[in-house]
Amino acid sequence: MADLSQIKEHAEVIGADGVHVGTVDGVEGNRIKLTKTDSGQGGHEGHHHYIDGGLVATVHDNTVRLSANGDVAVTFEQEEDAKS
Repeated sequence: MADLSQIKEHAEVIGADGVHVGTVDGVEGNRIKLTKTDSGQGGHEGHHHYIDGGLVATVHDNTVRLSANGDVAVTFEQEEDAKS
């Protein structure tokens, strides 16, 4: 796993295929919190989603590259807890 402490707020998260997955709102524990604007549509809209830090392949400048392609990575997103 990459060093999550190097991840900066507002960094772009992209899949291994270069597809935009989201924008970093912050890092909480072992997870990357994505901004609400990247939260999807319908029931997924308007709250944060999280990407497990184990999916991070590299962190370079203002880009976080995942080890999975973008369409696969979004299936691993975690919903925000109701109390968050």
